[in-house]
Amino acid sequence: MLRIDLMAGCALSLALLAAAPAAAQDLQNRAVAPPVQDAPVPNAPPPAIGDDQVQFSASGLEYDTNADVVTATGEVRMFRQGDRLRADKVVWNRKTGKVVATGNIAVTNPEGDIAYGDEINLTDSLKDGVIDNMLVVLEQGGRLAAKQGTRDLNGTVELRTAAYTPCAVSNSAGCPKEPTWKITAIRVTYRPERQRIYYSGARLHLFGLPSLPLPKFSNPVGGGSDNGLLSPNFNYSRANGLEFALPYYFKLAPNKGLTITPHVYSSVLPMLQAEYSALSTRGAFKIGAYATESRRSDDLSTATLTDTERAFRGYIDGIARYQLSPNWTASGSLRLTTDRTFLRRYDISRDDRLRSTASLERIDDSSYFALTGWVVQTLRVNDQQGMQPIALPELDYRKRFADPLLGGTLQLQLNTLALTRTDGQDTQRAFASAQWDLRKLTRWGQEVTFTALARADAYNTNDTAATLVESYRGLEGFHGRAIGALAVDVKWPFIGSFLSGTQRFTPRVQLVASPKLANQSLPNEDSRAVDLDTSNLFALNRFAGYDRFEDSSRATYGAEWAVDLPGITLDATVGQSYRLDARPSLFADGTGLSDRFSDIVGRTELRFRDFVSLTHRYRLDKDSFAVRRNELDATIGSRASYVLVGYLRLNRDIFPAIEDLQDREELRVGGRVQFARFWSAFGSAVVDLTNKAEDPASLSSGFDPIRHRLGVQYEDDCIRLGATWRRYYNDTGDARKGNSFLLSLALTNLGR
Repeated sequence: MLRIDLMAGCALSLALLAAAPAAAQDLQNRAVAPPVQDAPVPNAPPPAIGDDQVQFSASGLEYDTNADVVTATGEVRMFRQGDRLRADKVVWNRKTGKVVATGNIAVTNPEGDIAYGDEINLTDSLKDGVIDNMLVVLEQGGRLAAKQGTRDLNGTVELRTAAYTPCAVSNSAGCPKEPTWKITAIRVTYRPERQRIYYSGARLHLFGLPSLPLPKFSNPVGGGSDNGLLSPNFNYSRANGLEFALPYYFKLAPNKGLTITPHVYSSVLPMLQAEYSALSTRGAFKIGAYATESRRSDDLSTATLTDTERAFRGYIDGIARYQLSPNWTASGSLRLTTDRTFLRRYDISRDDRLRSTASLERIDDSSYFALTGWVVQTLRVNDQQGMQPIALPELDYRKRFADPLLGGTLQLQLNTLALTRTDGQDTQRAFASAQWDLRKLTRWGQEVTFTALARADAYNTNDTAATLVESYRGLEGFHGRAIGALAVDVKWPFIGSFLSGTQRFTPRVQLVASPKLANQSLPNEDSRAVDLDTSNLFALNRFAGYDRFEDSSRATYGAEWAVDLPGITLDATVGQSYRLDARPSLFADGTGLSDRFSDIVGRTELRFRDFVSLTHRYRLDKDSFAVRRNELDATIGSRASYVLVGYLRLNRDIFPAIEDLQDREELRVGGRVQFARFWSAFGSAVVDLTNKAEDPASLSSGFDPIRHRLGVQYEDDCIRLGATWRRYYNDTGDARKGNSFLLSLALTNLGR
């Protein structure tokens, strides 16, 4: 009954294929199994060197002694030096060496390629011959079909009036179907030793639409690579007009390659892109570059933009990582551009800072060493490049000792950093620290952690007057600081049943004591952005870096509630801190830590199977309960269809000169809908909801789109075709707002 239903389900597909005009290239599967080598005979003697005898088996065998002709019938199998043949009937003329096979023919070579046909004329080596109605199924994937084909002694296959496709020729129900795309050609040559197919007089067929003529070309099969064209890209933007990019790949070695991509525009001069990559047993290296000549805006801070004469513009992007030994690693990155708007103008990147790094690391089970340097190039309109720090170098060493005292863990750290600015303050820093941690479980189930920290700092600062914010400067010259802190952290989890699952309620209290420190006499380079949330609520130092240390005694308290139900998990955390001493706070107003009582912070995460994920972060004013931070990230849907929503509102009322991050309100949405098996639509948008009540310096009206993207894509087993519409709503120099359109096409195994 199952077989009858299956055949009935395929009847329509078969009828459609039968109704189509007869084609010389039959890419459909053949109703015959490929020949399989018989199992080796136990204790059989090995074949002699150079033995090229033909082994065969058949249901029936006739031998004409006068003509010296052997005729094998019924499930004929022939084997010779890795070449295998299966047929219903084989006639072998031993005088001429000619072998004629008919009926359900399948021939397999040592590489695993299988050739099918109605009739085959071979020599007795089984390596060369002529096949009628030929189908070749490649071991690496893909298939070739032709009215007639020949194979020579080297295994090269020559096809006339042929077709090639790597696509499936049957649907999920096993019914035959036309491939998504195929190439037909007057002549096709397959060379197994090069793993490459060559075409003459070729045409490309997509979705059964009228064919597109193609120049004489070739493409690899399988997982290798070779010289050749890659998939082209089409794009349109207001600033550059219509764009056409056609990459060409040069295979320099099995582990090295170079891709050259010319970008041709209708409104501006062409741009050249190059990318070189190399892989070795120790690591990998890749570097890319863009180069062109165009007009650009020099003065981005004025209302009236002025254009320069044509100038060279470009960008370099490189990355490398090498594993020198099991413990030692060297890595680096390079990102550098000629001006601040090049990346946006040519839609390469939307980053507002470029960072180049170099690092040498050593890691083992108890120690860490890193020697690092970096430099930053700003692309922000109002930033001065001379105020950007150059770190050469930062040295960080850490060593951990287990059970040195009362069963705890001791970690020693040495750190040095030198920051240089061409037009700003220079800072050198060094410190040594020791931190001891001891974790114990009491007989009542509490988890108690004891911590002790001691640290000594030394700073040298020059040109402090160049730093505009006074609290960031520090004092000129050499200065030191001694830091000490003690802490005890207690968690007491309670676990019980809840509905059809379990719940866990964990109160937590932390006490920290630290004496008054000489913070203001030292510069602040790495502790400028501070905002209280659940990630740093119970931290020993709630400043992000090393330059500031929280010199107060405080009590921090909070609770965590976790619920685990079938398919549902809920985790909620809330907490607050209280400063036990009356010293003036180091924290600025708006951080949530400026008063003795801190603001209330919390985080809630809800998950329903793999369909819903919801995370909410918030900070409430301790006095008015006004929402100072409200952040929501939600994902709803499956991998095929989903919606992403992100919302952020900051209402910190922080002084503008203290931090770059000012009050703002923003909405981010995105999603994808799969409306057919291979078709999907996608989109995303960012909207600025900030108004002047939230940020007086903001130019937003309360609902200003920043950018959006809409597109549609088709993707199956062997093709990806998409169209995307993007729009940017802001001008930055010569990176103009407006629409851009992108058309992409990628064919499996073509142009790799």
